[in-house]
Amino acid sequence: MQRREFIGLIGGAAASPLAAAAQQKSMPVIGFLSPGPPEAGGPLLGGFRLGLSEAGYTEGQTVAIEYHWVEANERLAATAGDLVGRKVDLIVAITDPVARSTQTASSTTPIVFFIGGDPVANGLVASLARPGANLTGVTVFGDELNPKRLELACELVPDAKVIALLINPNNPSRAVSAKSADMQQAARSKAVQLRIVNATSESEIDAAFASLAELQARALIIDTDLFLFGQRAQIGALAARHSVPAIYYRREFVAAGGLISYGPSFAAAYRQAGIYAGKVLGGTKPADLPVLQPTNFELIINTKAAKALGLAVPQALLARADEVIE
Repeated sequence: MQRREFIGLIGGAAASPLAAAAQQKSMPVIGFLSPGPPEAGGPLLGGFRLGLSEAGYTEGQTVAIEYHWVEANERLAATAGDLVGRKVDLIVAITDPVARSTQTASSTTPIVFFIGGDPVANGLVASLARPGANLTGVTVFGDELNPKRLELACELVPDAKVIALLINPNNPSRAVSAKSADMQQAARSKAVQLRIVNATSESEIDAAFASLAELQARALIIDTDLFLFGQRAQIGALAARHSVPAIYYRREFVAAGGLISYGPSFAAAYRQAGIYAGKVLGGTKPADLPVLQPTNFELIINTKAAKALGLAVPQALLARADEVIE
């Protein structure tokens, strides 16, 4: 598909995606906008739908959801503008770039976001407690967790002098996060050099892993990014092939054979976004809903992957794990 956009509608069938909703005036319509192919973010939709149902809305019965999966960044603004122009009742924006595109498209259409960055620093809201405009949502604050992941990398490979961080530079907030003062301070405190490697495509991921030997990187942190999550099978296979201990941000990487992950439950965060979407559809203003943050973080370790890498996971680290996959 040349536009690199995939569209689907649940809640009605018609030639025009919103025609069914127009015919059923009582059924509100959510425009769900996310980057990447459906397989990248699709697995988390169950959590979003669960939250919606808890707020009193059932997809296909009391709410229609039009899904837009946009792979090309240049399509984000146009797609957001199209949703605003067709007067959807609510836009759900997945990731920081999508949230900014929808914010630019409308100052009145209610928007619920799910992002990895700081919504105040990104200019999405006035404050976490009082968003102040037409946006609110959930942040998993990936910026704050990468220093912790660097510490975990140093525990796993205590003699490491260089640790790499794989980011998607097409996600501007993540590129800034990689160079944050907290991340640099974490590296200095562990007496390691932090090297940034970039990837925006499958071939660039291959090249990033190939560069690790030259960089003398003994471990790799995978940044919080939906594109990188969509490439988790490739990343896991490359980490095994290059014998590089990799630290991930979501359990799914480890369940698929990766070594270790540390972060919040994304399914739980999507559920919270679904609850907020339901509240907004019910009449609550986004400005009155504080931005939600995770309070629980999971440490998942795959000891089978560790053995394959010839890595002895410290007992102290295993004792802190919320889940050990053998």
